[in-house]
Amino acid sequence: MSDRPHRNSIAVEDAEVLSQDAYDGEQYVLRLRAPKVATRAEPGSFAHIQCDQALPMRRPFSIMRVDAGQGWVDFLYKAVGVGSRLLAKRHEGDRISILGPIGNPFRVRADRRQPLLIGGGVGIPPMVFLADRLRARSQEGFSAFVVMGSEVPFPFRARPSRILVPGMPEGTIACMPLLEDWGIASRLASLQGYPGCHQGYVTDLARRWLDALDATQREQVEVFACGPHPMLEAVARLAARYDLPCQVSLEEFMACGVGGCAGCTVEVQTPAGPAMKRVCVDGPVFDARAVFPAVP
Repeated sequence: MSDRPHRNSIAVEDAEVLSQDAYDGEQYVLRLRAPKVATRAEPGSFAHIQCDQALPMRRPFSIMRVDAGQGWVDFLYKAVGVGSRLLAKRHEGDRISILGPIGNPFRVRADRRQPLLIGGGVGIPPMVFLADRLRARSQEGFSAFVVMGSEVPFPFRARPSRILVPGMPEGTIACMPLLEDWGIASRLASLQGYPGCHQGYVTDLARRWLDALDATQREQVEVFACGPHPMLEAVARLAARYDLPCQVSLEEFMACGVGGCAGCTVEVQTPAGPAMKRVCVDGPVFDARAVFPAVP
């Protein structure tokens, strides 16, 4: 058996654009028909997409949702550079080359059935994907709480939640409608003063929620996070404070996306000492303590 399992799990597909919806803040949700990727994708994995035929260098995008039966994959992204702005011009029926799924996904422990999911900005998509998988395990007792943060308008029309969440500040009632419809509690945070959102950081809400749990309930919590590096470090500190297991998905610039160029390497602590790991295929998901060893 190969010691590089990713070599046998990545597919190349000529995907079809099924839809592309635009949201405030130059954000888009792209749905592609890519049945091979949809069948193999796991929460935390991503795809490398050729944004335009005139731009051969691919761009990495986190997977937000899949439907293996219907063969579609959703990506939420923000148009910030040449590649993503070209991608934003693609229309229904266009063909796009997609390489994926890539990377090691989140791994959910069976003994931690109250997962805490924290997503910031473009780190929101993996949290939606993971929440979707966790709701499929509700009969096993899994009940997730999702916190999302953004400094641009959220890429959905937030609405007041009907799901009570312990420890939330007064007036913090905005949620993601999709998660609410799934029966999954969520709350939103931003420094922009959006209605119903917490005026502060995602870690503020996470801490308030954890403080509202008793010791037995906290023993059921596992933390999963994706977002900007400072946010992930703050989440790692929070998890360490409560002695909770924590997995983080890193965001790094990638060239090849399949481990060949080693352009996305980060230093990670291993049992044998510090080592340089490639975010694309050795990650993007890592144990928080391995990435942030200085966190007390």
